[in-house]
Amino acid sequence: MASPSIPTLAAHGAAIPAIGFGTSQLPDPARAVAAALAVGYRHLDAARKYGTEEGVGEGIRLAKVPREKLFITTKVSHENLRAADFARSVEQSLKALGVSYVDLLLVHWPNAAIPLAESMGALARARRDGLARHLGVANFNIALLDEAIRLCPEPLVTLQAEFHPYLDQARLLAGLRQRGMILTGYCPLGRGRLINDAVIGEIARRRGRSVAQIALRWAIQHGNVVPIPRSSNPQRIAQNLAVFDFSLDDDEMQRIGSLRRRDGRIADPVGRAPAWD
Repeated sequence: MASPSIPTLAAHGAAIPAIGFGTSQLPDPARAVAAALAVGYRHLDAARKYGTEEGVGEGIRLAKVPREKLFITTKVSHENLRAADFARSVEQSLKALGVSYVDLLLVHWPNAAIPLAESMGALARARRDGLARHLGVANFNIALLDEAIRLCPEPLVTLQAEFHPYLDQARLLAGLRQRGMILTGYCPLGRGRLINDAVIGEIARRRGRSVAQIALRWAIQHGNVVPIPRSSNPQRIAQNLAVFDFSLDDDEMQRIGSLRRRDGRIADPVGRAPAWD
């Protein structure tokens, strides 16, 4: 469940808090997660690959927020998509997080060397065994997503992908809308690249908001996007959550949307990334 101040987005039975807290590459994940929960975040995004699940679990314990009020996501890495490895990864994640289930379990990246049918079967089994309430994938293109939907016996509620004004994700976003799914957007601040953007900066100054708040609000106003910013700074953690008491107008949305670049993609690992839409 989300904090009362955070709306939720619905997809195939899931109610996902409209903003999450990212936990990759945090130097002190326990402290950052505890700070995020203290100011009202209820959606935490983790992954086995991040190496921060233990810290996330400790942060949850420090914050003393009841488990049923949290929406916790974790992911199975691309090298663990064989059924036995998949099950082991999920077990390790739950132990590290200190929980008996996650609210959302994702395949972190596709792996062409492992049959997708096997991976989707393992993903569905985690839900049927009560280890995950909802399922999804990350870093898939639309063709792979459709194949995953076809092969997975349980519904997929989200595709997690890079999403920020410098990257044109219009085709992917439209595809998810057609399939009744949510886009969970990582790197919503472009890993800091947006901070000095002149257009977003001008809107932020006029609005009396931070650049990050404007970028996050832009993502949220797409309607089926859940951004997952991360920070280790308590002030910025709190600021990033304060994006539900204002709206951008159509002109501001269009100006920010026009910032897309051909070289806007940040996460594009050679040999692992699919042919992007």
